[in-house]
Amino acid sequence: MAQRVIFTSTLENDLRTEIAACHPDRLFVLTDENTLRYCWPVVSGYACLTGADLITIPAGDDHKDLDSLSHVWQSLQQGGATRHSLLVCLGGGMLTDLGGFAASTFKRGISFINLPTTLLAMVDASVGGKTGINFGGLKNEVGVFNEAQAVIIDTQFLLTLDSENLLSGYAEMLKHGLISTPEHWAELLLFAEELGSRGSMEHLNSLLQKNVAVKERIVSEDPHEKGLRKALNFGHTFGHALEEWSLQGTAPLLHGYAIAFGMVCELYLSAVKCAFPTDRLRQTVQLIRQLYGTSAITCHDYPELLRLMRHDKKNVAGTINFTLLAGIGDLRLNQTATEKEIKEALDFLREG
Repeated sequence: MAQRVIFTSTLENDLRTEIAACHPDRLFVLTDENTLRYCWPVVSGYACLTGADLITIPAGDDHKDLDSLSHVWQSLQQGGATRHSLLVCLGGGMLTDLGGFAASTFKRGISFINLPTTLLAMVDASVGGKTGINFGGLKNEVGVFNEAQAVIIDTQFLLTLDSENLLSGYAEMLKHGLISTPEHWAELLLFAEELGSRGSMEHLNSLLQKNVAVKERIVSEDPHEKGLRKALNFGHTFGHALEEWSLQGTAPLLHGYAIAFGMVCELYLSAVKCAFPTDRLRQTVQLIRQLYGTSAITCHDYPELLRLMRHDKKNVAGTINFTLLAGIGDLRLNQTATEKEIKEALDFLREG
């Protein structure tokens, strides 16, 4: 059964209904340090959460690791969780990924509900059943496919976000536009001018529902990424490598910024290898550079980026694998590129 994705303006009522549907014997709520401060106060007084055990982990993707996972397992164990218990994951993509994995593996699996609090989590991480942690310096290296009992999306949480985190989520929205229709892509480009203004929330909610529908349709057809779901990886082969590279230094990239830079590279490859229209390449890349700036990589970083790309989960027999586009929504799955072409794409990213 596909998970329920609920856009709500009555969060307490919908959360109560979804918790009741699970008939949990014990209830746990997972937060990180940020959502404990900014988001837990929104829901802490709900009667349906009375008596819930609160588990808190450090914030930041560098804590999406075995230590945090172990802490969640230990907290569930010490709190008397059974296979009939329920974990509510209140946070961004890092937290819903890790919380979903913890729930999926504790006692061989307990139910969980995602309450995404960032735009990135709402549009991407909390929907679709991918869970996991980073391991050995690689993004999402260990995890399982397992959908939440429900994903409840309330855009009031977005009012707690700074502009960088809104932009991080917008990058994944733009990706969904590129892999869907020219109309949706164009609407997202126009919306960039409104992003972050309080008056844009109603428009954002409408775009968010369209965006999530794109992902839901793809995931329902290919839940375990055997074919079509690879479309969702557009921008991610380069993007994950750039994100992992940044974690080695003192200025880690937010996920969406890395994916934005990854899309610049993969749009370049799409133009070179699949005849993606140059006018749409220019429009998209110009917007990305305007919103996200330029990458800090130099040509001396290319060998490390290539090494990281070779560890990507989409690869087959050691060959770096890409999802490219011949046009907006015109997918070209399982594409390859030479080392020379990959370096040319990184040159294009650095041109600024």
